Order: sequence, then C-alpha cells, then structure tokens
Amino acid sequence: MLCTAASGSSLGPVASGREPSELEEALEEAGAGFRYVLGQPAFRLIWFAQLASQLADKFLMFSLIILAYHVTGGSTPVAITLLAYTVPAVAIAPLAGVFADRYDRKQIMVGTNLGRAILIALIPLASSVPSLRGDYPHLLVITFLFSAVGQLFSPAEAAAIPSVVPRRGLLAANSLVLVTMVSTLVVGGVLAPLVSRYDIYAPYWLATLLFAVAGTLLFFARIPRGEAFARTGRRAFHQVAVELRDGMAALRASPVLLLTFYELALALLVMFMMFTLAPAYVSRVIGITEQDTYVILLPATIGALVSAVLLGQFGRYVDKAWLLVGGLVATGLTLIVLASAPQAMRHLPELRGGVRAFGAGFSFLLGVEFGALMIPSLTYLMENTEDHVRGRVFALLFMVINGASAVPVLLAAALADTVGIDRVIALLGVVLGLTGVSVAGFARRVFGGGTASGAHKLA
Repeated sequence: MLCTAASGSSLGPVASGREPSELEEALEEAGAGFRYVLGQPAFRLIWFAQLASQLADKFLMFSLIILAYHVTGGSTPVAITLLAYTVPAVAIAPLAGVFADRYDRKQIMVGTNLGRAILIALIPLASSVPSLRGDYPHLLVITFLFSAVGQLFSPAEAAAIPSVVPRRGLLAANSLVLVTMVSTLVVGGVLAPLVSRYDIYAPYWLATLLFAVAGTLLFFARIPRGEAFARTGRRAFHQVAVELRDGMAALRASPVLLLTFYELALALLVMFMMFTLAPAYVSRVIGITEQDTYVILLPATIGALVSAVLLGQFGRYVDKAWLLVGGLVATGLTLIVLASAPQAMRHLPELRGGVRAFGAGFSFLLGVEFGALMIPSLTYLMENTEDHVRGRVFALLFMVINGASAVPVLLAAALADTVGIDRVIALLGVVLGLTGVSVAGFARRVFGGGTASGAHKLA
C-alpha cells in the first residue's frame, strides 16, 4: 500500500497491519469517485491550484504566439518563441525529477507558481520601457525562463498526488487531471485572442494573477515531505547522475511499470499526432477547408472529457488490463476507420453528405479511447512507483513526451505530405492495434486480472 499511509487516511484493515479482504477492498472502492477525492482537503487545494496554473499556462501559450507576431510581424519569430517554450521541457525535465524527489514538493510547487507569476509580469512591465516595447529578444528570454521554471512543477505535482490521495481514489483523481488538461487547453485557446484584442498585454496580467492564486492555494495544502536523502559526499553533478540512473533503474526493474510508462507516452503521442495532422486530414480526407479542424478536434475534446467523467466515477469497477489493452486495439481500429471510410463515402453519392458527421462521430470515439488509455496508465504508474523515485519517473515521462514525441510527430507530418495523410493514419492504427494484441497476454498476467488484490501483489 503505497499511498494510504502517506495520506493520513485511516482505512481500517490496512491500519491494523493485515491485508484487506477483496470484500473490504470492494466496499472501500465503491465510494471512491469525484466526490470522494475532492473531499480530500489537500487534493482539493492541489486540483484548484492546477486548474488555475494550467489555465494560465495554456492561456500564455496562445498569447505568446499573438504577441510574438504583433512585435515582429513574422512567422519565424513565432516558431522560435514556441521553441523557447518547449526546449526546457527536454533539457530540464530529468533534473526537475531529482529536485522533486530530494526537496519538499510543496515548496517546489509554491515557489514555481510564484516564480512564474513574477516572470510573466515582466512582459507587460517591460513594455512600459520605450527601448523594450518593440524588442523581441527580451520576450524570448522571459519565455525560456518561464518554461524552465515550469518544468520543476510537473514532476513535483505528479509525485505529490499519491501522497495525499488514498490508492482507491487515484483513478478519479487522474480523471480530474485529464479534465483540467483538456478544458484549460480549450478555454485558453478561446480566451487568449479575445483578451489580447482588448489589450495585447492584458493576458499577462491575468496569467500573473492565476499563478499567484495557484501558489497561494498550494501554500495552505498539507502535503507530506518525501523520504529524506542521506548525504553521500559525492560532487553535485555526480550525485545528480546517480539519482537519474536510479530513476531509470526503477522503471527497468519492473516490467509492468515499463509497459504502463510506454503506453501512457504512446497515448499522448497519438494525441499530438492528431492535432498536428488535423488540418491535412479535414482538407484531404473529409473534404472541407483546413480552417474547419474543429469538426474533429472539438468532438475529440468532448470525448476525452466524457471518458474522464465515466472513468472517474465508474472506472474502478472495470478490469484495468482490459482498459489498457482494449484502449490500444480500439484506438487502432478507430484510426483505420477514420483513414479509410470517409474516402470511400465521398465516392458514394448517397453517403457523401454524411462524411463530416461521420468524421466528427469517430473523432469523439477517439477522444473517449484516449481517456481510456491515459487515465489507467497514469493511475497505475502513480500506484506502483515508490515515493523516493516517483518524481524522477514522472520527469522521465515528461521528457519522453515533450522530446522523443517530436521526432515521430515530424516524421508523420513529412510522410503525410509524401505518401498521403490517410495512409499515415491507417498505418498508425495498425501499429496500435497490433501492439494491443501482442501485449494482451502479458498485461493480463502483470495486472493480476485488473483487481485491487492484483495491484497489492505488485506493490
């Protein structure tokens, strides 16, 4: 039991020193939905803080694009600004994991939110200096520093959640995390141009306020400290290298953690690919203009939210192995259908009018399947990673997602332009489906049938 002791919740049979029976576990899990996890005071504050900080982050991502173009009048500076926003995610993420495991996670989360608030406030403040108003390099530097500080936050938060939420509530907690991630992306994308129209620097004051609110909320959250590290006498860089190696060793030592790690990375990779390929897909496959990407992105977003709600409330009754394997296979089949069926429908006069609705419907289904892949994977990774290496494991995950995913996304985009968008999406579907079938037997063994008792055996 990794989370119950740290959370301070008394779970009866666990506190008495004996393993809970399957009936006791079933009774415990019966009420572990959204109401249960939001009833945990520390998690409630973390979630509200996450809502504020992620909204500020997504809001800024779109606002920086607008400001970079406004200041320079070119697309290349916009791309460079986005690069400054994403590069720290690869370069700093592993070090952020070491910090999350070695130092007080609450202090890291409070400090990074307040630090980001100060950095973002520098953008409108700099505009009041005549020599900096039309200057682009200072915007680039602030963006890089903002992103670098933000990398310290994510692994600390991911490592802290299992210490404040009992094991039976982690599925619902991670469903709320997905709801936050998806909803803030949509709201941030809508608000940024609206607020920027009022005043090009107004979004940065709003983001400063949101980060300050997030830091304040986390200050009042009761988050246990991680395990204390003994002094080793090694030099700083050597010690960091040793601790990074320990985090990778923790993953390699557990086949189930490694499987879950790669499945979670794969789920997010599919999402990135679909966002990247969406304009080409709607114009070449659906047969509408590239400005109409909302036809597939909006239903996919709604599908992910529906999946998060359903899994958060009822996912504890579903076999985890079937969720993960079934999610892979179902996503693969959905991608194959999305690639092939609209093309066929466009050649049949009686079905041609339904292509748009068909694409929207299957995009909704793809969003549901994305949630079924992401939420159980994230939950299992939290449940079965020891506290003293959890920050490093999640830092490695964020590094893989932000760094390694860029290569296949770019490759998929290049192939889409050469061999065709439909073939690339179909190939991705075949790969996912075959992966799901190939790991089905292994997943059933390592997940212990998806029951809570099976999870206890692994822990």
